[in-house]
Amino acid sequence: MQVTRNNEQIQPLNINNQAVGTISVAPMMDWTDRHCRYFHRLLSPNSVLYTEMVTTGALLRGDKERFLAFDDAEHPIVLQLGGSHPDEMANCAQFAQEAGFQEVNINVGCPSDRVQNGRIGACLMAEPQLVAECVSKMRSRVDIPVTVKTRIGIDDDDSTEFLMKFIQTVADAGCTTFVIHARKAILNGLSPKENRTIPPLNYDRVYQVKKEYPALAIIINGGIKSVAEIQQHWQNLDGVMMGREAYHRPFFLADIEHELFQQPLIDRKEVLDKLIQYVDNQLALGVPLQRMTRPILGLYAGEAGGKHWRRYLSENARKKNAGPEVILAALEAMSPYNTIGERKGRY
Repeated sequence: MQVTRNNEQIQPLNINNQAVGTISVAPMMDWTDRHCRYFHRLLSPNSVLYTEMVTTGALLRGDKERFLAFDDAEHPIVLQLGGSHPDEMANCAQFAQEAGFQEVNINVGCPSDRVQNGRIGACLMAEPQLVAECVSKMRSRVDIPVTVKTRIGIDDDDSTEFLMKFIQTVADAGCTTFVIHARKAILNGLSPKENRTIPPLNYDRVYQVKKEYPALAIIINGGIKSVAEIQQHWQNLDGVMMGREAYHRPFFLADIEHELFQQPLIDRKEVLDKLIQYVDNQLALGVPLQRMTRPILGLYAGEAGGKHWRRYLSENARKKNAGPEVILAALEAMSPYNTIGERKGRY
């Protein structure tokens, strides 16, 4: 997958004579809002960031400017769309291009009942021709890439043949990049949360897609928690998408930058210093502190004092007129449990 930053193409890297794939942070409803994305960008200059899924109805009949807003620092950034009406999808793709997004991605993976009722998400795997029509119509209206995020199957349609037929049909419409969550979706009987853990992972099926369609860019998603796993997937595929791990343990993104992209070591204090400048600006615009501290609750996950950091922010960021001093006080709350400079990333 080729994306751009400031209108310049970002080319695949080659480090120590080894090809390096892409890293991206998954679209996560109620999580990857613009404040979360800004924070993730501070940790990871090389990752591709995605919006939460935005429905066509929200853009066509809601506050379009609010849903399309982002900070320039978030580039490269992808808008994920939820919808199934080709003309509406094309209109919204045009909105995305005009707003400055580098790519627009179609959600064919969300299993929630609410989304299904709108003919959005994983249920569309059963209608590959409709997804293809959306891709075709969108590509006729925009120059930015139109990509698809999908599952490996749905309910009893859980075969390699089913997935390959879906990929072939949509690729024939001009989609050249697929993000594949390596679990099937169970549309009835499991919650969205359970659908992220209960259906077993099947990485081999995603690898088969790449073998069958080597010209397509195939990015894998689902259950990836270590640098070693990323390296393994890069040997077989074009990229790796991080999901909940990037949210619950965000400093993992900084570890990836250092270990896989040869970026200089950073520490959490450096990240927080930059974030506080952003917080000040957003507070002046009326954004509550709690919306900006929610993504950083896991910054010290696994570190001494990390629970105290999380507890202090959770209890105090929601208070009226809370400001950056809450973040600084949270650091003080954990300081008796945290040794300065003990290891990389810690201060």
